[in-house]
Amino acid sequence: MDEVSASDWITKNKAIGMVTIIILAAALYIAFDVDYEECEDRNNCLVIAFEIQEAYLIWDKNPQHLADKMESLTGMDVEIYPVTDSIAAIEAVDKGNADLAFMDGASAWLAWEMYDLEVLAAEQKSDGRIYYNATAWVRADSDMALAYLDDDDTTDPFALMKGKKSCHTGWLKSAGMLIPMGYLIANGYAEVQGDPNEIESLRDTVTTFFSEDSSIPEGGTPYSSYKGALRCLSDGTGDVTLAKDSVVDSYCTGEDAYDWCLEVDEYVMLPPFGQAPSHPALYNPDTMDEETVIKVQNALVSLNDDSEGKEILNDLLNTDGMVITNSTTHLGTYGAAVSNVPGIQAYLS
Repeated sequence: MDEVSASDWITKNKAIGMVTIIILAAALYIAFDVDYEECEDRNNCLVIAFEIQEAYLIWDKNPQHLADKMESLTGMDVEIYPVTDSIAAIEAVDKGNADLAFMDGASAWLAWEMYDLEVLAAEQKSDGRIYYNATAWVRADSDMALAYLDDDDTTDPFALMKGKKSCHTGWLKSAGMLIPMGYLIANGYAEVQGDPNEIESLRDTVTTFFSEDSSIPEGGTPYSSYKGALRCLSDGTGDVTLAKDSVVDSYCTGEDAYDWCLEVDEYVMLPPFGQAPSHPALYNPDTMDEETVIKVQNALVSLNDDSEGKEILNDLLNTDGMVITNSTTHLGTYGAAVSNVPGIQAYLS
């Protein structure tokens, strides 16, 4: 494959992204009559950048439900602005095309560091946390699990990860890549491959420490996201899943467990690599005044208080609730957790 410059790659993918947005937006408009028209009164309008995926063609995944509920809670007109990924969401809020966006911790930290966007609320776990542990999950009969459970300090489960097929949630995801790799590099398990100032060196670092056959999936593919990464381990495609501490409980317990799941006692969670901030809601302080910020914060936490709101949180934001917070509290320690990732500072710059 011929080498492509970063600027050419961005330009090409922006073009692809815009075409994808148009197609997906049209599909949603046809299926659900979702209104993407600009607000008549922009001063009394809240535009939410929302990542559009094929799953949103399912009725309970339609983001218009969130827009309708937020309208009733804020008294504002609320519109959905479709984006293809978190980078497009950041750009939409930064440029003023959207007022609010939901994204993962890694993207939120980038938005805070590089674009001065701010956090106004974050998802809250069922146990009250606004963070989750980035961990590795392995099969109970693996050498990594046995090394962890044998009460022998000389057997190191992290060292035994070398050469294993790793299952990541995606490229540059918090729990699925950045925090685990930051830990493994900082503690001498993995060595940076290639230029330490280039983010693409991370891919070679991953496949050199783990395996050339490791799964680093694109979004929307079978092994992407937390669910896909756990499926990758469960069906034998990979040897270790890098995800959050609650992933087995989320997908492989109770009546809703997926048919590819193993029995719960066949999974072992290794000690955490570090903490990742839960998914926050971001806004641009240059375009949203304090009165509106408070109004939006109150509306988001009000979703916790009735059955319809809780259903929307679960279906669309994959969370049990929202809590008011700020950027420093929510994202302040994230930089240290990923600081050893090759090219992370240059990538942000």
